Amino acid sequence: MGNLLPKLPLAQWVEAFVDYLEATLGFVFDGITVAIGAVVNSISFVLNIFPSWLLIILIALLAWRRKNVGLAIFTFIGLFLIDNLGYWTNTIETLSLVLTAALISVVIGVPVGIWCSRKDIVQNIVTPCLDFMQTMPAFVYLIPSIFFFGLGKVPGVIASVIFAMPPTIRLTNLAIRQVPAELVEAADAFGSTPLQKLWKVQLPIAKTTIMAGINQSIMLALSMVVIASMIGAKGLGADVYRAVTQIKIGVGFEAGIAIVILAIVLDRLTQNKKKRNN
Repeated sequence: MGNLLPKLPLAQWVEAFVDYLEATLGFVFDGITVAIGAVVNSISFVLNIFPSWLLIILIALLAWRRKNVGLAIFTFIGLFLIDNLGYWTNTIETLSLVLTAALISVVIGVPVGIWCSRKDIVQNIVTPCLDFMQTMPAFVYLIPSIFFFGLGKVPGVIASVIFAMPPTIRLTNLAIRQVPAELVEAADAFGSTPLQKLWKVQLPIAKTTIMAGINQSIMLALSMVVIASMIGAKGLGADVYRAVTQIKIGVGFEAGIAIVILAIVLDRLTQNKKKRNN
């Protein structure tokens, strides 16, 4: 059947569209590159102000404050191991990329999710886009990122945002839609404005589910940042990629352990449920 019909020049259409965007919106992409680069560098600068041992202690205290002593001990030992193995600088680079991607995902994703919860037509338009974003192979995101933003940190962050944003949008939409109608009606009866109803009723009740979406986005951002090492994003992913290409099993194992520790710490710290051991 495919031989009976001429092949659609889909690849040429996509390339022509990308060329058009680059020609007409190049200044926008340059501005985005500067802004995201500044955010990544600022986060990295702030984290590097502290000596590694002090930052490890501060993060362990944060783990104890948010969760429990067990997580604090794991965080201290795990981060100390990363520092001992010599991967602390690259861990900070990876953390800076992940935090930047997560921040952008939240800043864009939460408002879009709120908008979807208010308008069914918006949800019907956004949902297929989210399906496309989540089913597209992760490596494909690297291609347009390279073309529009070059090599390095910024395209890695952009690809991570596209890959990681859907859970935040979906769960924000779901959480607000699941707020009991009786509470919304009560807020309306007291004369609350839509903004007051959102901030004082809907968001507080939906917070747990929204945080679950943000947690998933952070984990996806971490996985994508590791893949983005292929296009020049620094960090632990670069160590893993170099170990794979040079067949250095030991180095790859060390870098992989560092990524696992960082992922566990980020996952536990961003989970909403709080437990304390007295």
